[in-house]
This record gives sequence, structure tokens and C-alpha cells, in this order.
Amino acid sequence: MAWYEEAVFYHIYPLGLTGAPKQNEYKEPVHRLNELLPWIRHIRDLGCSALYIGPLFESVGHGYETTDYRKLDCRLGTNGDLAAFVKECHAQGIRVVLDAVFNHTGRDFFAFRDLRQNRENSPYRDWYCNVNFYGNNEYNDGFSYDNWGGYNLLVKLNQRNPAVRDYFCELVRFWVSEFDIDGLRLDAADVLDFEFMKALRRTADSVKEDFWLMGEVIHGEYIRWANPEMLHAVTNYHLHKALWSGHNDHNYFEIAHTVKRLYDMGGCRPTGLGLYNFADNHDVERIMTKLHDKAHFLPVHILLYTLPGVPSVYYGSEFGIEGRKERGSDDALRPCLDLEECLKNAERRRLCDLLKALGKLRRETPALSYGHYRELCLTTGHYAFARELDGCSVLVTVNNENADKEFDLPAANASAYKGALRGTRIAAEGGRVRLNIGPDSGEIWLPVE
Repeated sequence: MAWYEEAVFYHIYPLGLTGAPKQNEYKEPVHRLNELLPWIRHIRDLGCSALYIGPLFESVGHGYETTDYRKLDCRLGTNGDLAAFVKECHAQGIRVVLDAVFNHTGRDFFAFRDLRQNRENSPYRDWYCNVNFYGNNEYNDGFSYDNWGGYNLLVKLNQRNPAVRDYFCELVRFWVSEFDIDGLRLDAADVLDFEFMKALRRTADSVKEDFWLMGEVIHGEYIRWANPEMLHAVTNYHLHKALWSGHNDHNYFEIAHTVKRLYDMGGCRPTGLGLYNFADNHDVERIMTKLHDKAHFLPVHILLYTLPGVPSVYYGSEFGIEGRKERGSDDALRPCLDLEECLKNAERRRLCDLLKALGKLRRETPALSYGHYRELCLTTGHYAFARELDGCSVLVTVNNENADKEFDLPAANASAYKGALRGTRIAAEGGRVRLNIGPDSGEIWLPVE
């Protein structure tokens, strides 16, 4: 069993959390990464066992227009700071996964600078896609090229070029040697070349035991990317969408059908596609902003922690903070936060304590990581399922309506069940158990020995 199969992730966008300047002036390093050291204990106390953090390396602005892959962004500090940060995470039992921006580079990356200077004579002209020396762009380069998302600031790499492939495979080895990281989240994996990802997988398998590759994939059949030849996991945007809209629309069919489709795609195995589940992240609005009824924060997170896949919490959402895209900017989704101030707020601490309880439960209940999924009850407003492992059947019940709901469910071989969040104990009769769930709520029921 690999560490990532039973992990609970915490996700940090470091340039935002530390309040770093929006633009990099390439001055002397400012050791802002060290300000995140107190967050490591918070991550551990939250019940998380892994941290996805990034982007981290030298860039112009938001971090995804990388200019130097071997140097920590000077707005965050030095390579020594990053090595020490990872070491402290490991000391507290936290694995570390970095953002890997391999689809495109910034315009200040050494290969693109050489291309601008030497044009047709540059040895790096084939490092980028569709370079056309008869074209031009808004930077007046005197040539055009493919980009990501329509932004010429993000220059599309030619991953089919063996030199590009070798450069980034060697970079992975450098990051493991220099910083001792445990995995990578591949940015824009849905547009990365498949052979390139296969080469990365071979590298990952050779550099460190259980080195994890997770890709950012929004649309499509996830099994195309998450398979033994390529990535261990992908971002589960299908479930992300279903979690908030399934509650806003009082439609648990959307969530349950999404889960079943992905579970079947993974071969009906609990760790089949290894999907990275999340309620929000640095690119989408906060879950508390999206929910019409804020009370649905509870059932959303019960599902996040109990459905097949690996759960993740985006920094600040454990405190119920809001964040909305404004005027095309993601800045509100990536705020600077003061941990101590967040913990002083009683309501924020209440939500945080809920996620602590869910994290502890996930860690102590193997069935939630490895148990087979079986749907037990489904209506627009009510949903129940079991996670079954070695004769242990954990029951999960959620209710998105504003009235009580009684579930009549199979008790498997348990004589009674106890609610993990509230401690309610219910005896089973005739192989069935009747479980009452309050409005806009949910519970995780553990069999009583």
C-alpha cells in the first residue's frame, strides 16, 4: 500500500498565503517561505498527511510563467529555505508534492531568451511549438508561437523533442536530490504529450519509492491519464462540480452518478483511478462562496472524506473563508492569511474542528481509503452508501433537505452502529439499522464490535 492511497492532502498556494508581491522584481531573496513553518503543525493537527504546495520556482508573476526551474522564487526565499521546509514537513509526518509546470515556460526562461536573441540560429528553436519566424505578437518578437490559454506570456513547450523530455526528467531527479520531495502535481496535464508523461512516469518510478504523479485534468475520460503507464492520479473536477451543484440543486443523483461512473471506470476498485478529490482550489471559487445554503458545508465535506479517492483541503477553507473570482482575477481565491487570527475566531475554529474530526476518522478507518463502495439509498435529497473492507461496513448518510430523514439500511454483520461525529449509538435489528439524520447534515456510522 502506497502512502498516497490513504493520504489526506492540504493545498497551499504559497505566493498568495505569504502575501508576496504580484510581480517579481528579481531582487534579493525574501524568506517568506519560512513564515509557513507554523502551518506545518496546523496541517498535521488537521489530520492531513500530505501537502501539495506550489508553484514555487522563479517566475514573473503568479508562478506559472516559470523562468528558472532550479531556483526557489526569490519572493519566497532560497533553495535552502525550501530544503529546510520539506525536511520539517517530513519530521512532522507530512509528505510534500510540488507544482510542476512542464507544459509551458515564461518568456524569461533561458531557452526562450536564446530563441529571441538568435532566432533561426538558436539551438532551442525546436524546444517550443510552431515557432513561425514570419509571424509576430504583442511583444514584437518578430515571430509567433503556440501558447497556453491564449496567453503569449506562457510559451508552449514541444514535449515531443527528446531534449525537452530529457531536460525535465533530469529536473525531477534534481528536485528529489535537492529537496527530497515525494511527488509532483503536473500543471495542465490535460494538454501534455502522452509520451512525455510516460517518460516522467518511468523517471518517477526510478527516483524514489512511491514517488507520486498527479495531473491537473479538468474534462475527459480520466483513465486516459490515470493508468499504470502514465499518472497515478488526476484532479477530480467531475466530483468537484457535482459536490457543490448537487447540494445547491438538491440533486444527490448528480453526485452519486458521478461517483458510480468514475468508480466503474477504475475497475470498481477503491484505489482504481486514485482521484484527487477537492471542494475548491486556487483556480475555482471557494466552496463556502458557491454553496447557496452554508449549512451544506457539513455534508459536502463528509462526502469529500468518505467517497473513493484522496481528499484535499485548500488552505483557509477549513475556516470557511469565502473567495470569488472578480474582474477576471484569481487574487481573491489566493489570499494572505494569518493563522493565529483564523484560530481565534470561534465560528472558523468550529468548522476547522469538523475537518479535524474527519481527518482523524479517515486516518483511523482503513475502509474509507481501501473499502469497496456500495450505494445503499438515493433520492434527490438523501444519499447513503457503504465502504466495505474485510467484513467491516462503514455507513455514510447525508441529507440536503431541511427536514429530518430516517434511513433504513442493511447492517451487514454489525449488531450496532455508532455515529463518528456525534457519538449516537443505534442497535441493529433483523439485519437492518434505522439511522436518523437531521436537516442539511450527515453522519459516518462505524460498526460497533
